[in-house]
This record gives sequence, C-alpha cells and structure tokens, in this order.
Amino acid sequence: MRLLFEIAFTHIAGRGRQTLVAMLGVAIGVGFSIGMTALMAGSQDDFVETLVNTMPHVQVSDEQRRARPQPAEDAFDAIAISGLRPREDGRGIMNPTALIAWLEAWLPGRFAESLQLTGVMRFSGRDVGARIIGIDPQREPGISPLIGHFHQGSFASLTSGGNNVLIGDTMAAKLGAEIGSTLTAVSSKGLSRSFRVAALFHTGSTARDEGEAYVLLKDAQILSGRANAVNDIRIKLDDPNSASSVARRVEAETGYKSVAWTEANESLLQALVVRNVIMYTVVGAIMLVAGFGIFNIVSTITHEKARDIAIMKSLGFPAKDMRRLFLIEGLAIGGAGSALGWLLGFAMVYALSQVRFELAATGQEMTRLPIAWSIWHYVIAASFALGSAAVAGYMPARKAAKVNPVDIIRGAT
Repeated sequence: MRLLFEIAFTHIAGRGRQTLVAMLGVAIGVGFSIGMTALMAGSQDDFVETLVNTMPHVQVSDEQRRARPQPAEDAFDAIAISGLRPREDGRGIMNPTALIAWLEAWLPGRFAESLQLTGVMRFSGRDVGARIIGIDPQREPGISPLIGHFHQGSFASLTSGGNNVLIGDTMAAKLGAEIGSTLTAVSSKGLSRSFRVAALFHTGSTARDEGEAYVLLKDAQILSGRANAVNDIRIKLDDPNSASSVARRVEAETGYKSVAWTEANESLLQALVVRNVIMYTVVGAIMLVAGFGIFNIVSTITHEKARDIAIMKSLGFPAKDMRRLFLIEGLAIGGAGSALGWLLGFAMVYALSQVRFELAATGQEMTRLPIAWSIWHYVIAASFALGSAAVAGYMPARKAAKVNPVDIIRGAT
C-alpha cells in the first residue's frame, strides 16, 4: 500500500500546475461553502433565539379554538347563527385567580398575567395609537425581555408611586414627551386616565418602541372599565421544547386557546427547513463543480500514464490496485483542497463576524452579521469535497483497471 501512495504522489507532483489549480478549485468551494453555511445557520439560530427570547413560550388568551355552543343550537335541529355578540363585550379569562393558582402548582417555568387593550396616548395635542398593557410588576421580570431594554429610567420606576407608564423612545419622540411628562391614555371605550412617563425603553423593534405602553394591571383594569379582568397569560418554560405539551395541557384543562411558540411560528419554521435543504443542495453543487477539476487532472494522468499502468499490471499489480491508485490521487487532491478550504473558510467566517452595521429601516436593528461557529460546517464541507473527489477519481480508476497491458506494450490503441 505504501508503494501505491508513493506512485500516486509522483503522478500528482508531475503535473504541479494542474494539480494546484484543482486543489484551489476545491479549496474555494470548501471555503465558500463554510462561509455560506456559517452565515445562513447563524441567521437561522439568531432568528429562532429571537423568537424564543422575545415571545412567550406559551400564550393563553381569552379566546377559544371553537365557538361555544349557543342555547338555540340545543333547542333547534337546524339553525344558522351569525353576527351573535353580546351588547357588552366583556371577554376575559374567567376566574383568573383559580387559574393562576393551578399554574403555580405544576408549571415548570414562570408566567405573568396581563390585560391588553387598544387605545390612544395623547400629549400636547398629539395622538399616537397604542397597545396599552397592564402588567403585574412582580411577575413580569421573569418572563419579559423588556426589563433589559431601558435606557432612561428603569422598570422598577413603574411602582415608584402614582400612575406611571413605560413607553418606547420612538413613541416619546412622536409625542414630544420625555421623562416626567404627563400623558393621557384613552381606551376604545372612551375612558381616559392620566399617566406620568416614568421610563423609556428601546427594544430595537419599531412596532414595540412606537406602539406599546406598559402600566400597572389595576390601572389597565380601571381604564378598560373591567375590574379584576385578565385576558392574557404569558408563560416562559425552563425547557422551550416542551411548549407544545404544556400548551395542550393548559388548553385541555381550561378550554382557553393556548398557543405554543412553535405553533405560532409554524410556517416560518417550515421555511427554515426548506432553506436548509436549498443551502446544502447548493453546497453539494459547488463541490460537484470542483470535482470536475479533479476528474480532469486524474483522467489526464490516467491517459498519460497508460504505459506505466501496463508495466505495473505486467509486474503483477492486480486491477484493484489500479483502482486504488487513482482513487488515492483523487482523494489526495480533494483532501489537500479541503485543508486549504478550511483555512479559507475560517478566514471568511472571521471576516464576516467583524462586519458591523446598523439597519433599523426594517423594524429590527442589527449591528453585526449573525454567524454560527461550528466544527460540523467544516466536516460537512470536507465530506462533500471528498465525496466529489472519490467520484471524480473512480471513473478514471475504473478505466485504468481495465487496461490490457499487452495491447499497451505492443502499441495497440
């Protein structure tokens, strides 16, 4: 076997320029594959992490997946009901105190109840539509990433006394308000209440910074005219992957719609799977193209060394050794190109990780490219390269194994 390696090295070294070109082709393919995979995997990980960190793992609302049966449906066999709505739409989670006690007894995580309503924030003759969210300041820090996004004031100032409100800096800029300004909140029912701006937050999400205002739960209940009302429970689990089972249990026990983060983003997660298939298909195509360079050099060597092959076979080298010889040559070029590609890929990934920019026009700021560092990116790229090299080397190798030494030595074609 050692002799075959020496012969293979001699063949490759004898065509130094062509070998170098083939190696560079593989190296560029491997390097760009690693860079592209790291960037796409990083963006996927960043997206999933953003989903997991910024939204509740399970959200329980005061809705139901199926409408409750109406008394008329029990009284009549055939009836069509449409547009049925109580005069006063006082929806909310029934008996929230009992539900909260039940969750505290078994839930493997944290949760916080809230009352969300739509309204308008007014200041100095300016109006901004807002989602007014009444929260429990004791439970909210355990489930909300908002706590770490205050750049003026702090979350604790919500309970510093008086009717306080926490708003985004974008909303404050639109209203012309600042810390200490007194805003008027008007609910969809026409009820109004004055609040003092206690702190400003900046999450990087335009929708939140411009359209959300946080007040105490009791203040939101007064503003909505619904005492003790709660219409939303947000749950953060110790294990986000258990969200589906927890959501099913909560919905089965309470009847209220419970949505896991995987269900809420099902179409997006499916799109990520499709994107991964496309990504690795492209990586395979790049390596296949690089394999043509290896096929060309090994095929040329096979043609030029036909007489040497004939002599080796006449000396007793079996056909399988001829196949091994040219497979070794193809894999050697693929392996050397992969090693160079690893260095190129590492340099490319490092350079991409240093790119710094700001992008706020889409509603989400980004200061660095999301990059995923993983040894598997290098292993996968090298595997594609070596697989292509093996295929590229096998075809000339099979041809070499079929050479009739007598015909070659006699000069027959």
